[in-house]
Amino acid sequence: MSDAASTLVGRRAVAVFLAFAFAYFFSALLRAVTATLAPEFSRELGLGAGQLGLLAGAYFLGFSAMQLPLGQALDRHGPKRVIVGLLFVAVFGCVAFSLARSMVQMLAARLVIGLGVSACLMAPLTLFRHRFSVPAQMRANSWMLMTGSLGMLMSTLPAQRLLPLTGWRGLFALVAGLLMISVLLIVLLVPSDGPSVAPSPPEADGYRAVFRMPAFRRLLPAGFFSYGGMVAMQSLWIGPWLTNVGQRTPDQAAAGLFLVNACMLMAFLGWGLALPRLLHMGWHAQRIISLTWWPGALCLLFIVWRGTEAGAIEWALWCVLTSVITLSQPAVGQAFPAALAGRALSAFNLVIFLGVFVVQWGLGLLIDALAAFGWPLPEAYRAAFAIYLACCTFAFLWMGRQSADATTRP
Repeated sequence: MSDAASTLVGRRAVAVFLAFAFAYFFSALLRAVTATLAPEFSRELGLGAGQLGLLAGAYFLGFSAMQLPLGQALDRHGPKRVIVGLLFVAVFGCVAFSLARSMVQMLAARLVIGLGVSACLMAPLTLFRHRFSVPAQMRANSWMLMTGSLGMLMSTLPAQRLLPLTGWRGLFALVAGLLMISVLLIVLLVPSDGPSVAPSPPEADGYRAVFRMPAFRRLLPAGFFSYGGMVAMQSLWIGPWLTNVGQRTPDQAAAGLFLVNACMLMAFLGWGLALPRLLHMGWHAQRIISLTWWPGALCLLFIVWRGTEAGAIEWALWCVLTSVITLSQPAVGQAFPAALAGRALSAFNLVIFLGVFVVQWGLGLLIDALAAFGWPLPEAYRAAFAIYLACCTFAFLWMGRQSADATTRP
């Protein structure tokens, strides 16, 4: 697919967006449902915090492992071919997870699911980079994330209500069938990729040009800790905080997660509406992030300080305030020529999801270690989350310093 490809507008653009969004909805649901199912896994398999973090993180490990080859495949073969092939892998992973009988089998199946859904956001973002106008790209990106929030929303109370009917195994089998429908929609509605793209010049063939770009490097720590951590909290740790620190019941925790994800859905809807106007006024993504990151840090500090009193409302506010970091993803895509768009977006996605894996598992290991030393569980959570806050603060200070250096460098 080349830059000469015609720009998609009107109903055709909407149809393409919806086909991709349907697949991304289930990708996000699969990512986040472990937070709702954590009590079921703990009860059935006796999993501790570290094991829950590892099980949730296996999805992101598989997801991350695909990002670099995915970026190259997207640039060379096109988003439609790539996502259709990988979604069949996701279907296999969901079926395998529904049949798993041990922790090892669940880990392997969850890793395969992560591999299979790894293109559900990168494929549409790559196509948008080629076939949508710049304002439409920014809006479509935010609304894809809104679709993801809807999937995460459905992974909370609706999934909890479905469990008595299907059990967690039946839930994964149902998602496998719905993913097959998403394949059909993409085949029917997304325009053909055309002939395979010719190999790039040697310097651009790998990822050297991407990782050397200052705009990419200055966003690395924020993508890893803040963006990755936000996803880690939404998809796992907010639920255990509500049950283990706030002493909520599983149903109350699911209701809290529903609130969190509903607020995130509205936040992404708002970003999608506001971004074209902000761009027209000269407010580029990195400027917005640099000026508005600190309220989210203060909110997390407040949550840690409140401890047992901090509930879903505080976490919803933190997620909404932190959602500004999601503007970094389309900003990275725009910083590179279209021929490198797939690699640039996938490389940054790799950073994000490595961050998700490290934060999810790392927080679990910290909590278990502190508890083993005799810390009360709520205090172990508070200490682990305070360390995470320090990492996020460093990431944004790094971004600000690198931006200042870029403006003063001759």
